[in-house]
Amino acid sequence: MMTLNTGGKAWVFGDDVDTDVLAPGIYMKGPFEELARHCLESINPDFASDVAQGDVIVAGANFGIGSSREQAAQALKHLGVSTLVAKSFGGIFFRNALNFGMVAVVSADVDRIAPGDKITVDAAAGRIHNITQDETYACDALPPQLLAMVQDGGLVSHLEKKLTLSDNKDVGS
Repeated sequence: MMTLNTGGKAWVFGDDVDTDVLAPGIYMKGPFEELARHCLESINPDFASDVAQGDVIVAGANFGIGSSREQAAQALKHLGVSTLVAKSFGGIFFRNALNFGMVAVVSADVDRIAPGDKITVDAAAGRIHNITQDETYACDALPPQLLAMVQDGGLVSHLEKKLTLSDNKDVGS
């Protein structure tokens, strides 16, 4: 069975965080790095400067609702976020996050995770371990094909890998 364990410090947000907060429209025409520096600033002005590689977003219901801009997920990935855990996601945002190689799982237990808790997520088994509180919570497991895509670094990397493998098989025939 494929495994994919990710984790880090929890950044906790509430319900209805929309893509305009993740990727503010006013910065969409400028350099991407500028857009990323303003990710979530209307909720937590220090987020973009303080988030670290491997950190985890923990959110309430409807994380990533709003417009379909892929830059919302891309900004989180650019800042180092590896994993998203929420009560629910905006559908397009959820798929964009996976397409950019981030683990995204749904859990009813997000309210039990405090800001700064160290957590790990086993997306294959459907488990979240809160190291800080020594608790384990359930989450929806990702199916093997999505785990493989995330493990390969996202949709483009995954497709490139599959095409390379396919081309190599054709050469040996």
